[in-house]
Amino acid sequence: MRAAPAVMIASSLSLYAGAAVAVGLFDQFPPVVVAWLRIAAAALILLVLHRPGPRSFTRQAVGYGVATLGMNMTFYEAIARLPLGTAVAVEFLGPVLVAAVGSRSVRDWLALALAAVGVVTISGAVWSTAATGLLFALAAGAMWAIYIVVGSRIVGGTDDPRAAMTVGFTSASVLSLPLVWLMWPENVTMPGTQLLGLALGLGVLSAVIPYSLDQVVMRMAGPAGFALLQALLPASAAVLGAIMLGQLLSIAEVLGIVLVIAAIVLRRPAG
Repeated sequence: MRAAPAVMIASSLSLYAGAAVAVGLFDQFPPVVVAWLRIAAAALILLVLHRPGPRSFTRQAVGYGVATLGMNMTFYEAIARLPLGTAVAVEFLGPVLVAAVGSRSVRDWLALALAAVGVVTISGAVWSTAATGLLFALAAGAMWAIYIVVGSRIVGGTDDPRAAMTVGFTSASVLSLPLVWLMWPENVTMPGTQLLGLALGLGVLSAVIPYSLDQVVMRMAGPAGFALLQALLPASAAVLGAIMLGQLLSIAEVLGIVLVIAAIVLRRPAG
């Protein structure tokens, strides 16, 4: 468990560096299509690295992939309308719910309370001015909660987690093809080689690396601990948003980050 926060930070830095790259594609493609490019590229890479057998094609693996793609699509719709750190903070309400369900001690609940206050402080979003973005962020949070629960079952089960991730991403990419075909823009000015390179970069930064590291953290911390450790993600997203997208941090966002980090420290078991 001691190494879990460091692994989670590495995962979040890769994840939101990819998200910052994705924002630059929104001028060419709808966010849903960009999210599909991310997962489809990751599936292609994983199929080259891991060749799952027929027994790996389980309902659980497919459900994992669908939840992951749904989380990506709703999240990308949110960051098209909200600052990166704000969207992640609102989305984090899903993992908070998972952590609450798995918590048993007063220390856990106090940590969750600190994390929740930090998330609300970071968000800084006002319903009257960003209702659509907030709804997408909340939907992403719901899908994130499902992702944590299903992902934990895959890690704790008898299936090979890497094979399950490969099957999940591939299945979700294929199942969503009709939606992507309907939403694909008619006039794409970006050269095909550049699009392929960006899609593969998104797949590595935003899917292959972070979701592989997520499975490592799930083994270390379990579903409740993993959910709370993801409180590091709003902090990482806010910092990367400021550096890569010029979304400068406010005093409230800095205070929220401090509260979230305090929750992480409090949740870690003594000794």
